[in-house]
Amino acid sequence: MKVTGITNNAIQIRIALVLLVFVISSCLPSIEKNTTPNVILIVTDDQGYGDLSCHGNPYINTPNIDRLYEESVRFTDFHVDPTCAPTRAALMTGKYSHHVGVWHTVCGGNYLRASERTMADIFKSAGYRTALFGKWHLGANHPYRPMDRGFDEWIGNGDGGTGTTDDWFDNDRVNDTYWHNGVREKIDGYAPDVFYGKAIDFIKSSESDKPFFVYLPSYLPHSPHTLPDSTLADEYSSISKYSAFFFAGIERIDQNIGKLREALDESGIADNTIIIFMSDNGGTAGVKLYNAGMRGAKGSPYDGGHRVPFFFHWKGGKVAHGMDVKDLTAHIDVLPTLAEICDLKLDYNIDGRSFREQLLNPSKELSVRTLFVERQRTFIAKAWNFTVGMTNRWRLVNNNELYDISVDPGQKTNVIDQFPDVVNLIRKDHEKYWQVVTKDDRVPAASSLGHPNDPEIFLTSSDWYLPKVPWNHAQVASGSPLAGEWNIKVLQKGNYQVELRRWPREANATIQGIPTFSKEVDAYDLNGGVERLIYGSKMKALPVFSAKLKIGEIVKTSLVKPEDESVKFNFLLEEGDQKVKATFLDEAGQVISGGYYVYLRPLMTNIKSNN
Repeated sequence: MKVTGITNNAIQIRIALVLLVFVISSCLPSIEKNTTPNVILIVTDDQGYGDLSCHGNPYINTPNIDRLYEESVRFTDFHVDPTCAPTRAALMTGKYSHHVGVWHTVCGGNYLRASERTMADIFKSAGYRTALFGKWHLGANHPYRPMDRGFDEWIGNGDGGTGTTDDWFDNDRVNDTYWHNGVREKIDGYAPDVFYGKAIDFIKSSESDKPFFVYLPSYLPHSPHTLPDSTLADEYSSISKYSAFFFAGIERIDQNIGKLREALDESGIADNTIIIFMSDNGGTAGVKLYNAGMRGAKGSPYDGGHRVPFFFHWKGGKVAHGMDVKDLTAHIDVLPTLAEICDLKLDYNIDGRSFREQLLNPSKELSVRTLFVERQRTFIAKAWNFTVGMTNRWRLVNNNELYDISVDPGQKTNVIDQFPDVVNLIRKDHEKYWQVVTKDDRVPAASSLGHPNDPEIFLTSSDWYLPKVPWNHAQVASGSPLAGEWNIKVLQKGNYQVELRRWPREANATIQGIPTFSKEVDAYDLNGGVERLIYGSKMKALPVFSAKLKIGEIVKTSLVKPEDESVKFNFLLEEGDQKVKATFLDEAGQVISGGYYVYLRPLMTNIKSNN
């Protein structure tokens, strides 16, 4: 008997094949997608691969991170940039930092191009609640702040960290004043406790039916190494005080990771929350004690400068917890991986690639590629400047040293003369890389003046477009003689007030004087209680006789009286790009220094220009 032209045997065979496929597929690993996962991305600052007890460090105790290590897929050859802001730019975009205009940590080189979409933008467009608690370091004014780049909630110190020029003047990481969605807010507590506490509040807040993306980039353990209680470093009395305070900061982060995971458990969302743990560059204060056998430290093109811990935990996703991925991976791979897992729309070209398959099967080899890590910090891009070209096996350093990592992980033996074919292949790949990343790579970023969401912008000496700048308050306080300029984009023609200061507003000091500094001791560092500016204590009065301000082709000057805390100028500005330069002059008209702090805001339309 035939049934619509198909024999019973044929039907039985087809049914058998369908059942076989079902049985086989049910046995294969797969990432479950019953519900959209939450994502928590933890990034520590200046913590090297070796600064963890789970990586063999005999000095430090990190039980909560060790537990996360045991319960994660661990990437043992994961790389970032050798310094801070570039890593953050690459992580947020899935593109090389040099590709998105970030080539430094100061001097205006840390501003992520406004045209780039960030990880927060992608998550937000997919219906996620988004928040950043901690370090941004990719721009201090509109349109570069976290609140302009996809984050619903943002709490942090100065763009570059505690003590930098757009941070609150006397912050020391204990009972500080923070930027909260662009407004200053005093919050009691130790900085990492504040950030993790606010993250927990955000996770438990209203709209809990929506998934969340939380970016937790702590400023610790980066210097300044301050603690709320100096005894926290006592357990490291056998090592240098510098390293002791550094390790104590890591321990505090470890404790907060434990509290964060407890909160996830209590909320019943732990299983469906992805936790990623990583650092932003190679080691610093702990390198001399233990560096996991690597050569180099932060800023170096050797592995010690950019190989960092990377743990991926997701219990509900059925990923291969407790196993290691040995293939070469990098920060630019995180966004495409999360996009694939969380079903995010990523409809443009990036430099990274997804490692989703390796989360399921860590032994699976991905296609061969060459990755590049570089430290530019130059105003003209230089090929192979502090650069390494990497494959799973090889490291071509500065175009003149070749190391076989499979047999020489400490990078002690240069074998460049023995493997010319390997060298030529990496060099050819670098030529392609260089063509991609150098397009418009040194175009200075311009802060927007006159935007309704940011009526006042705050320019500081950290962003002068100079090879060297006073990037922290202490350098400014010592009277740095440098003078530079900023780039702004005037969004609408009109009248604007420009307020020029020697000290930031909260210092309450005259241009010719110095602040009265009587700070309550609430933080401790290597020298005891902190009763001074972070990064230094010397404050120098400057013999300022007059101030000069130039915007575009318009130049204005004003005498400075002893009681003046600021000098204010009114400008009628045309729409478009403008350069701003402020200087303080002595009685002879000679430049003493740049104008370190400048506040700009629009005036009411009925105020006439002084031109």
